[in-house]
Amino acid sequence: MKRAGLVAALVVLFSAAHAQAYLKLGTTINGKVISLKWDTFPIRYFISNHGVPGVQATDLRDAVGRAFASWKAIPNTSISSQFAGFTQASPLGDDNMTVIGFANRPDLDRVLGSTSFTVDIVSGEIVDADIFLNSSFAWSVAPGGDPGAYDVESIALHEIGHLHGLVHSALGETQLMGGSNRLVLAAEATMFPVAFSAGSVNARTPRADDIAGISDLYGTSAFRQSTGSISGRVTRDGVGLFGAHVIAFSPQTGKLVAGFTLDDDGSFIIAGLDPGPQVIRAEPLDDADPDSFFDTTVDVDFKPAFSTRLVVVPEGGTANDVEVKVVSK
Repeated sequence: MKRAGLVAALVVLFSAAHAQAYLKLGTTINGKVISLKWDTFPIRYFISNHGVPGVQATDLRDAVGRAFASWKAIPNTSISSQFAGFTQASPLGDDNMTVIGFANRPDLDRVLGSTSFTVDIVSGEIVDADIFLNSSFAWSVAPGGDPGAYDVESIALHEIGHLHGLVHSALGETQLMGGSNRLVLAAEATMFPVAFSAGSVNARTPRADDIAGISDLYGTSAFRQSTGSISGRVTRDGVGLFGAHVIAFSPQTGKLVAGFTLDDDGSFIIAGLDPGPQVIRAEPLDDADPDSFFDTTVDVDFKPAFSTRLVVVPEGGTANDVEVKVVSK
């Protein structure tokens, strides 16, 4: 088995495969990009027995267990996990174990948590993964949150999304607070790369975009038969745009599911959508650091625009050839 390591991080203010809705971890094998995912369930994980002020190891175990349960509760998916016990092992170690725990990394002064992986680069299977929460920040497991500390369950939910193979969603709105610091005003995805402020417990539940992402990786045939997708292009003066953020909004359900244009021709696919009418909007990726999504430069020099038609998504099928035309700012 040939193995390699990957890392994804959640910052205080996160390489992605070509994807549909949301972004997924991926690697290139024989010239083809494949998604990285677990093939064997349940995912057996250990909790580091080193706590931090206000959060004992048992508190961490319980919060992580609730976060795993939130992902497992998504209908029509085939994922499961199992707490395997406490361990002295570090979540920063290379020990062929999936370990979740605290680690003191004051040098990472904008990183609340990070997930690292060992993957089989032949098959794309995730072999093990470690999650560390940065103990240089204050943490809490209070049911209603603690104004002076970050919520363990919320950040664990995000990191466990990474552990399953998701990267980031851009469904959020931020405000620059000076320098590169951002304040989250709203987020429609747990996998948004900028964390809510200390004390918030608003990110304890997967949203529609998160559900579409995890279901694309691990969804059953019932999921695929009951949902649909949209494919199309975002263009400016007839030329495709790379890195545009494309959002599908269902007027019937109020759900938001988004994707990106991932090729130079501006093409996109958004999957996991409720059948029926969808409003399609393209916008520049400017509400978070583009480096959190792509390791190449993306074009943000355009104004948001809507598709000129309401797109009807067929159940179990795809609405094709949707074009959103944008103009420069």
